[in-house]
Amino acid sequence: MTLIRWTPKSQAFQDDIDRVFSGIFARAPLQADVPSFYAPSVDIEETPDEYVLRADLPGMSQKDVKVSLLGDILTLRGERKREDAKPDTTLRHNERAYGSFERTFKLTRSVNGDRVSATYRDGVLEVHVPKAEEARMREIEVQVG
Repeated sequence: MTLIRWTPKSQAFQDDIDRVFSGIFARAPLQADVPSFYAPSVDIEETPDEYVLRADLPGMSQKDVKVSLLGDILTLRGERKREDAKPDTTLRHNERAYGSFERTFKLTRSVNGDRVSATYRDGVLEVHVPKAEEARMREIEVQVG
């Protein structure tokens, strides 16, 4: 008895598509100086009192990062600079992205812009944006009528 591997049609179709696109977008081995786009990964956490934003900015200096708040729009701007090549070396493979970036986030509640704080440690930017008093949830006691 011969065993034949069964592949669902949807998986076979996906495999075919993957093969087509991997051929189109494959990079040549040892290719250098490929233009890249850099956008840091960001997490936003909401607590009852504030928003906490964390952005991964490895290899960046504090002076290369700007944080601004206009109304309920929080913006991160910066530039990740390419390291200078050493005179005796040749770049054989480049995957790390460099360049200027700007990420903008619309916060869903009113915030207290005067109390925003930002810290940068170990390649992670952490921004605390306190909510305005009127935006905080309050529990209202139900009275017996």
